[in-house]
Amino acid sequence: MKTLQVDLGARSYPIYIGQALLGKSKWIAPYVKGQQVLVVTNETVAPLYLEKALSAFADYQTAEVILPDGEKYKTLESLNPIFETLLERHFDRQTTLVALGGGVVGDIAGFAAAAYQRGIPFIQIPTTLLAQVDSSVGGKTGVNHALGKNMIGAFHQPNCVVIDINTLQTLDDRQLSAGLAEVIKYGLINDLGFFEWLENHAADLLARDSQTLSYAIAQSCQDKATLVAEDERENGRRALLNLGHTFGHAIETGMGYGQILHGEGVAIGMVLAAQMSAQLGWINQTDVSRVMALIEKMNLPTDQPEQMTAEKMLGIMQVDKKVRQGKIRLVLLEKLGQAVITDDYDPKVLNETLKG
Repeated sequence: MKTLQVDLGARSYPIYIGQALLGKSKWIAPYVKGQQVLVVTNETVAPLYLEKALSAFADYQTAEVILPDGEKYKTLESLNPIFETLLERHFDRQTTLVALGGGVVGDIAGFAAAAYQRGIPFIQIPTTLLAQVDSSVGGKTGVNHALGKNMIGAFHQPNCVVIDINTLQTLDDRQLSAGLAEVIKYGLINDLGFFEWLENHAADLLARDSQTLSYAIAQSCQDKATLVAEDERENGRRALLNLGHTFGHAIETGMGYGQILHGEGVAIGMVLAAQMSAQLGWINQTDVSRVMALIEKMNLPTDQPEQMTAEKMLGIMQVDKKVRQGKIRLVLLEKLGQAVITDDYDPKVLNETLKG
């Protein structure tokens, strides 16, 4: 087992990474503040892991909320069953809310924890690779709106993150690949050595080799924890973690939530970021080819969907948290393994990139 730390002073918390951690109270009990626990999960995860997860809270008053599965349900409406259960059970502000599932469950449950009685403790138990390497760490919570992804939410850090890599054995292949897009991101923005390691270990990751997965998850979490500790509320360098996301979010929003997985949108977005970086003269075509080759090796898409025209993409990208004074701030590549946040580019280059 490996333990990492997200260093945020009094709000610091551990990330536990290992096998067969689910249901083990020794990793979770120290972070339950009161006697009441609400586990939020979804219809896919509940039959697989809810009973085992609840066994870690045998000494507590527990309840559960089972949400429908899918990005299209990441809405304000999905908060209501959580709030209703908390209120009907008279759960107080010492209640610990537990997110058991992927990124959608974690984001909704975290937002509910941030809002209920103006903030209650919560614990992340991510069961998808994408959630394990990205959304469960860092305290970003929220829901989508028809006009923009993740535009309604709050920063609310978990008390701990418990990553049981055994849960990845029940993850379907498409979801596994979607998580690997976020893993690739870490190599591109700040860790060329990790990018090269991924080029050499793609087959082992897709084969779900436990040792290889553990290393990739730990490295990703460490890279993210470092940036979160430096810039918790994304006023500076933490925005580097959005490589490919402004493009990807536009694709997700424009096609309809759930039509393309988040990681698939990010994969396409990273290709667009690499292509735009090459057009700006920052990287060369060999670099772009390496980015595309690794993404394809992970069974991820690289082509911008035909229905997502340049005009449609730009319209949606204007509704993004990173827009400042009308300028779309992008994360681009100065070189492989080194990203930069910028709005200092000729808009014609962005338009040409989106037109292909």
